[in-house]
Amino acid sequence: MKRHVRENYYVVGEGVLTTGEDGGRVEQPTTLAELRKFRFSRLGPKGKPLDELLLEKVAKAMTVKPTEAEPVQPVSSGPPVPAGFTYLGQFVDHDLTLDNTAAALGEHVTVAELLQGRSPALDLDSVYGRGPADADDDRFYAADKAHLKVGITAAFNNANTPFTNVNLNGYDLPRATQGSTKAERQRAQIPDARNDENLIVAQTHLAFQRFHNRVVDHLADRGVPSAMLFSRARELVVRHYQWMLRTDFLPRIVDASIVEDVFTNGRRFFEPVPGHDGPYPSLRSGDTPTMPIEFSVAAYRLGHSMVRAAYDWNRIFRLGGGTLRLLFIFSGTSGNFDPANPNVNDQETGLFERLPTNWTVDWRRMYDFAGEAGRADLAGPNGFNIAQRIDTLLVDPLSTLPFGAFGGSGLKPDSPRLNLAFRNLVRANMVNLATGQQMAEFLGIGALKKDEILTGSGGAKLDALTESERDAFAQRTPLWFYILREAELNGGRLTGVGGRIVAEVFHRAMEGSRVSIVEDPSWRPSLGPDASTFRMVDLLLFAFEGKKELLAPLGDEVVTPPPA
Repeated sequence: MKRHVRENYYVVGEGVLTTGEDGGRVEQPTTLAELRKFRFSRLGPKGKPLDELLLEKVAKAMTVKPTEAEPVQPVSSGPPVPAGFTYLGQFVDHDLTLDNTAAALGEHVTVAELLQGRSPALDLDSVYGRGPADADDDRFYAADKAHLKVGITAAFNNANTPFTNVNLNGYDLPRATQGSTKAERQRAQIPDARNDENLIVAQTHLAFQRFHNRVVDHLADRGVPSAMLFSRARELVVRHYQWMLRTDFLPRIVDASIVEDVFTNGRRFFEPVPGHDGPYPSLRSGDTPTMPIEFSVAAYRLGHSMVRAAYDWNRIFRLGGGTLRLLFIFSGTSGNFDPANPNVNDQETGLFERLPTNWTVDWRRMYDFAGEAGRADLAGPNGFNIAQRIDTLLVDPLSTLPFGAFGGSGLKPDSPRLNLAFRNLVRANMVNLATGQQMAEFLGIGALKKDEILTGSGGAKLDALTESERDAFAQRTPLWFYILREAELNGGRLTGVGGRIVAEVFHRAMEGSRVSIVEDPSWRPSLGPDASTFRMVDLLLFAFEGKKELLAPLGDEVVTPPPA
């Protein structure tokens, strides 16, 4: 799930598009300010905004309560998507959009670094920052300047769970621990605070830290000199990360045929390479990537529909005990580690300033180690959580976001601006985003029919719209809704407009990264089961040494047998 703190978009050639509670506006930056803005672009034409009252009705239809929705959400076609990929997608979004020079705007940041830092890339800057040699970011690293720091959980003393009365090293993010307020002390010491806005994305970030540290040890065992350990480890980690995204993550959320076409034949529409067969301008040599607002504001918000209302989290919070509300509470950015306080936005309450041990992750419940890696010993006790199908429905908890999830405050409890669907739809209005129909025409793809948009296939029901509202919505469908409806009609995977935008942006972001498997197509992974395979389960197996007691440190729930 994507965090909504961005209030402006520097769109190359247009200026700074500023959004806020009072609407949107365009400002022209100075040359220096331009360099210091993350670089967005507009892929398609501008659209005409829809009325906000209409969008509010649509948002309510997208976030209906479970009792009002279909009893069981239709399942995706093909294999189910393990729920961990929902939050891997959020982690990837933060990697794409992190400006790793934002906190270091002194003379030691060159123009080239400014442009690279403000361009989308898939190089794990959200984990590494500017590296251990940087005076600002060396705090993320251990004393050897090769390993990343990890945190420690706080023992949870409960007579019923004696196994939680221990501090577990390496199962929480490193935290500030100092400051005049609890919010300051519980803040995660990582380059991107967005990776601590819910517990699952925080644990995903931690898994990548552990993966890096294991790679450092792996290379040290093979004789790599200590002075080269960090750079060699980072390069190897980034290449495996990109390979996993290309071969494991993307085909689960996008039609595999679109992914294969883009990564085999190149991009046709978004910053295409010279010699492409598309009708759009080619890149100039040395150009750094931009990010189309059609991707950031619409297409890549697909993950919002994949979020579950509750998860089978670990042996204590099992079978739905890991509710979305609790997963926000047990994070340093959005929560306060205090479930007793009904106000998740009050970060000064509660005894804990780091993750309590009873909330330690059990990765077997988030990914399918048995089915994908052949590790039957790592099957979750209740199987694994399955992500919601990609469609036009969001679970009801997303209708009332905590303030920490979008950097807001002061809104009334019934404000529509707490509804994630409404925020997405209104933000597209503010930047004059193209409609789904406009983008279909731009990409040369047949547009969805009126009935497909209004009825769909088991998704949002737009019965509350008046006839005139239905006509307007079907003619000028917001791009985000349109893309989700495309996926809904395609069994839960992006296709058409959404599939093409996401696949081409991922390809360009890999191409523009400092380390790139697109630029080095002969490279093959070395840390998976063979030279063509490296999946998210393989990353976790390597990071946690393939051991059940590390992947699920709290173990299994004890089932009392029935009396004889």
